[in-house]
Amino acid sequence: MEHNFGNVVSLFDGMSCARIALQRMGIVPKRYFASEIDKYAITVAKANFPDTIHVGNVRNFGNVVSLFDGMSCARIALQRMGIVPKRYFASEIDKYAITVAKANFPDTIHVGNVRNVIWPEIFDGEPIDLLIGGSPCQGFSFAGGQLAFDDPRSKLFFEFVRVLKECKPKYFLLENVNMKQEFQDVINEQLGCRPVDINSNIVSAQNRRRLYWTNIPVRSLPENKRIYLRDVLEDGFTDRDKAHCVDANYFKGGNLKSYFEKHRRQLVFDFAEEEEAEGTMLAGHADLKGHDYNRRVYHPDGKAPTLAAASGGNLEPKILQIARGANKGGIRAEDGKVPSMTSSSWEHNNLLVDVDDLKWRKLTPVECERLQTVPDNYTAHVSDTQRYRMLGNGFTVDVICHLLGGMDR
Repeated sequence: MEHNFGNVVSLFDGMSCARIALQRMGIVPKRYFASEIDKYAITVAKANFPDTIHVGNVRNFGNVVSLFDGMSCARIALQRMGIVPKRYFASEIDKYAITVAKANFPDTIHVGNVRNVIWPEIFDGEPIDLLIGGSPCQGFSFAGGQLAFDDPRSKLFFEFVRVLKECKPKYFLLENVNMKQEFQDVINEQLGCRPVDINSNIVSAQNRRRLYWTNIPVRSLPENKRIYLRDVLEDGFTDRDKAHCVDANYFKGGNLKSYFEKHRRQLVFDFAEEEEAEGTMLAGHADLKGHDYNRRVYHPDGKAPTLAAASGGNLEPKILQIARGANKGGIRAEDGKVPSMTSSSWEHNNLLVDVDDLKWRKLTPVECERLQTVPDNYTAHVSDTQRYRMLGNGFTVDVICHLLGGMDR
């Protein structure tokens, strides 16, 4: 009989003998963190326990200050790298994000509003090794009003600058969205460096382009992990390899029109139980004008339904074309012309659309955690709405790991 257990940290883990012992006792740890540097031992441990979180060489570190801390994605990155900060100070005002951060890292020192972060008083005058943060981006975003520094939320960037000048950390890292060059130039001047442009799709299954200003040496982009959206789904399937960017409003869900035309708010398609018995898998609503006829998208692993002989009046067969390269994908042949079903290796990019209503859903909170390379159920301490919000506002953890990897420890 298996017994659920809390978190386990194994130092000098070797080939995870401790995990074998726990398994033999029927103990299932919530998360198992392994510190080991021998690559052969790690290979064996990963082969037997792929869910182990390997944190490398555990080393002590100085004080860390995280402004606009959110749910403490920076702390996850430090933990994943085996970095144990002397003290971790977090400035955040969102009570739900703080709840999640406290549940996962109860030793964090929460210092409230960024405007109250005063050095040296609040830090007892101790030196700061790392200042990190992602100031609110709504005023800079191409998706927003682009009010830039006229937006009171974007003005909080200058609080990051103030704290940077006051505490003079050894390293700093600021994250923000892609923005107009004129806005970048202001930040470049204030921080004395130009940003590193990284798309999270290198380390995750999400297209998420962000700019990172830092004095940490960055010699290369992260290694491409070749993680695809199908790899992170709990069930169902999608029409693309990389998800649209998850933002703080993702909890509102989406529809096929915004998904295919505006390329936002990732959808996941699924099949209906009544169709599965016939080997034809129902996938998502085609949201087409006209008749209800010819409105099903079918999973490529199922059997294609019979092509209707009707034409015109939106009754001709439709194709849900999977995005690939410059092709954005979407519902094709609304003009009556159907893409060729060729024998090429990319024929599986075309999914047949046929009769009736179809199903789709938004990503689950766990799937969004995986897109942000956050541990499964890390945010499961608040409502789903709040989980989506903080994940949309958070860092992609593995990108932060890569950037922090240049620090001299």
